Amino acid sequence: MDITINPTFDQLKKLFERNIPVDDTQVDESVRNIINDVRAHGDEALRRLALRFDRAELSELEVPTSRCREAVEKLDKEVLDAMRQAAANIEAFHRAQLVQPIEVETVPGVTCVQRQVPIPRVGLYIPGGRAPLFSTVLMLAIPARLAGCREVVLCTPAGEGGHIAPEILAAASICGVDRVFAVGGAQAIAAMAYGTESIPRVNKIFGPGNRYVTKAKQLVSISTAIDMPAGPSEVMVIADDRANPAFVAADLLSQAEHGPDSQSVLLCLSQEFAAKVMEQIDILRKQLHRSECIDSSLSKSHIIVLPDEKAMIDAANMYAPEHLIIAMGNAHDVAKYTTEAGSVFIGDYAPESAGDYASGTNHTLPTGGWAAALSGVNTDSFMRRVTYQTLSRQGLESLAPVITTMARAEGLDAHALAVTIRIKND
Repeated sequence: MDITINPTFDQLKKLFERNIPVDDTQVDESVRNIINDVRAHGDEALRRLALRFDRAELSELEVPTSRCREAVEKLDKEVLDAMRQAAANIEAFHRAQLVQPIEVETVPGVTCVQRQVPIPRVGLYIPGGRAPLFSTVLMLAIPARLAGCREVVLCTPAGEGGHIAPEILAAASICGVDRVFAVGGAQAIAAMAYGTESIPRVNKIFGPGNRYVTKAKQLVSISTAIDMPAGPSEVMVIADDRANPAFVAADLLSQAEHGPDSQSVLLCLSQEFAAKVMEQIDILRKQLHRSECIDSSLSKSHIIVLPDEKAMIDAANMYAPEHLIIAMGNAHDVAKYTTEAGSVFIGDYAPESAGDYASGTNHTLPTGGWAAALSGVNTDSFMRRVTYQTLSRQGLESLAPVITTMARAEGLDAHALAVTIRIKND
């Protein structure tokens, strides 16, 4: 990691650039071809692409529910207990997000109602490459079930021999996923977006993935809703000199092991503290297994020394990180002003790992600066808001002058007529 002292605004903008290729022409073309292949050839294309990309020869694309139940029975008890505890915490927090209908009488005789209704069928994409993200099954399937989605479909890639991580299958069973398919990559996104002989078309697609999956989600979003744009994962840590350098180093390393394009950024107040964190990174990284991935990520990551707390808050909001850790003595006060982040971790004992797995918040979050405009996944993500209005004759009469005046001012006479014809009809 490099250390930068008091950068200018332009230097800060350069440091905050994400690890996303500007020219993705090759990926774009490849993904378009995959999508067109799946749309044209359905299941046959999925089998052919699974063999090509994953070296998986699939006779059946759908995983039997019995196999998911067996995965629960065979799973290591310690892992299963941890999974169930995490699921309970996630459910508790996401259940609390359900809202009651809103009903307002705006004027006498005019009642307006807003209700949340579930998205009928949702598709979940769960990566299975470097790390089988069974925790993401919990993060997506639990709020989908709480929302009341009629059908939850899950796609995840199979490895050689059609093998899927048993943790993913067990999590799917625990969360009540309806159907699981051994399909990965951009082809899985295409299948859920347009449907094949085996995989049903869904109304909205959720889940993280590599550049190809992300590009596929972007391309199919013209016809199928997606959760959010996604890119390499990222963390920003804000720390004062009283913070524990080892804690901070561990947070930066935990982000770096997500992938070679992940980014870790530390904002601090002194060169001395920056040096202590660098020293701890060198010590701790020797204990970790994914060294190649971590080294690649850290080569694109930064430690930035800023003059004061306000400069750190301004820089954090400018970066709009996916994860923001505030390791400061007045962490709660700082958190009030660092509002442009996907999820905020407050205090010395709130590592990103807690939110990734078991605190209860969702770990499917906006990256690449999208946290300035988008929320992370929540129960509301699996629902739509529908409005209803009921007007009595008295209510319509009271609004008639407003409606007809505005309609005629816009040159929409038929809109005015729809009101006046009712008022005149005795």
